[in-house]
Amino acid sequence: MTDHLQAVFDMLGPGEHRYADPAAWLRLEQELGRAFPADYKAIVDAYAPVQLNGHLYLSSHPACAWRELGEEIRSTSKVWSESLWESYDLEPDEDPRVICNRTQITFGNPDGLIPLAGTDQGAAIFLAPEVHGFPDGVVVQGEEGEWAGHPMTFAEWLYRYLIGEEMAGWDSATFHPGPVRLEYMPTAPGERTRVAYGPDRGR
Repeated sequence: MTDHLQAVFDMLGPGEHRYADPAAWLRLEQELGRAFPADYKAIVDAYAPVQLNGHLYLSSHPACAWRELGEEIRSTSKVWSESLWESYDLEPDEDPRVICNRTQITFGNPDGLIPLAGTDQGAAIFLAPEVHGFPDGVVVQGEEGEWAGHPMTFAEWLYRYLIGEEMAGWDSATFHPGPVRLEYMPTAPGERTRVAYGPDRGR
């Protein structure tokens, strides 16, 4: 069985752990009333704030004052709570209420969807309380407004995304050959984006 967290680390290379701070995670988890999966915290601790291969944003960390994950979750959840996502004509297999086995979908609370990441094409990636019975699965709304449930860990979702599977909505599969490009985002005034690359992974 694939160790997807290790597979992600192998693709991205050694993390910089610029903001790793267990106390910051604990404060955020207490505020939200739920824990984050250990694999998600390990990836964010190692690399965030970062953009991967020019598309996927892990743009915040709970210990980074300039890009604070808790504030991003609060503001993004407020936008989603006020949005009209339910007005889309959704098939049952594209309805997050069916995907998550919930009569209604909420955002940013213990039994709701927690924003984890996003793409520059408009896809939103959430932690869900369950996805087709799988606890702490991943739910994605693609750029066309469709929803998809991924009954897997965040590490497996990210691994499959990076190897080019369709993980961020309809027609989102894109494989970037060669090393993964990591763009470390500015975290203070005057800083600039810094580019690094993971190990070579062939074609």
